[in-house]
Formats: sequence, C-alpha cells, structure tokens
Amino acid sequence: MSDDHTHVQEFFTARAADWDSRFPDDAPAYAAAVAELALPEGARVLDAGCGTGRALTPLRAAVGPSGVVLGADLTPAMLEAAVRAGRDRDGQVLLADVAALPLRSESLDAVFAAGLIAHLPQPAENLRELARVVRGGGTLALFHPTGRAALAARQGRQITPDDLRAEPNLRPLLARSGWRMTSYVDEDARFLALAVREG
Repeated sequence: MSDDHTHVQEFFTARAADWDSRFPDDAPAYAAAVAELALPEGARVLDAGCGTGRALTPLRAAVGPSGVVLGADLTPAMLEAAVRAGRDRDGQVLLADVAALPLRSESLDAVFAAGLIAHLPQPAENLRELARVVRGGGTLALFHPTGRAALAARQGRQITPDDLRAEPNLRPLLARSGWRMTSYVDEDARFLALAVREG
C-alpha cells in the first residue's frame, strides 16, 4: 500500500466515528446533487469514495429498487460508520480503492464522487479508472457540499491557481481522462461538476 493510501486512511480513520455529526446539515445538498445526475430507474451507479455513505440513500431513491447502488471506499472505519448508520441497506458497500476498482469495464451508468478529487494520488489516471467502469454516454458527478472558496476559508487557507477543482484545471483534466465536462457550479453552498463519458 502506498504512502498516499496510508495517509488517506489515517486521516479518515481518525474522523470516521464523528464524521456525520460534524456535517449534520449536508443531506439536502447531497440529494440535490444526486438529482442533477438525472439517473433513470434501474440505473447502475457507484458512489466512489463513499465514506460514511451519505449519498447512498438519495442514489437508491433515484434508481429505485431495480437499480444497483455501490459504495466504494478505501477506509474500513468509514464503511463501518456507513453500516452503523444503516446506509448499507441502500447500497452495497465495498472496501476498494477507486484507483483499481473490482468492477467490469462499462458496467455502470454513473459515478458520484463527493470530496474525492482532492484525495486522488494520480488524478488523471484515477479519473480514467472511473471512466473505465462507466459505459459511453454515462455520467460523472464531482461534488462537495461546500464551494472552493468557502472550504478554503473553513480550512484557513487560500485557493491557489493549481487547485484541481478550478474550472480551467478540471475541464482539461477530465478531457484527458475520458470525460467531457457538461456543467460546472462553484458557489459557497456547493461545488458540482458534471461530465459525460466519451465514446
């Protein structure tokens, strides 16, 4: 396991038990972001880097009982928190690295990824892996319940020009990884970039 994985696991393991209580008001933002994916009934969707599974319930509501909802995360403690919260009833949770998913190519209709991009060790390669498991014309949502400026302020830092989530950086990064960005929103209350799988 690489140092990047160890660092990410240590960071989230230390925060897993109280993660949801730290952000109690995020549920409506998650539901609104999932709604923008416009998933049809019966769709197959992955919550990549699902953490405590806060997107699993709105994803299940979107795809209905005939759909498939998966949640993959690298940190066992986060998945354990998802199970304690009962969110595994809305989707199957997998201990898996989004950089090497145990899924067939083109087996999904969509990927939802909340707060994931900042934790990817090799963003272009890792986004390419997400593209691999999505059919042509499928969709990707890169989401955060706080916009870039508000998040930076909360963390006591400044936004830098090399921020991966900045539109001039994210659009070409997605394009190199098999995605075409279709919309981009960065406001205090949320960040949401939507993309379509090319090919």
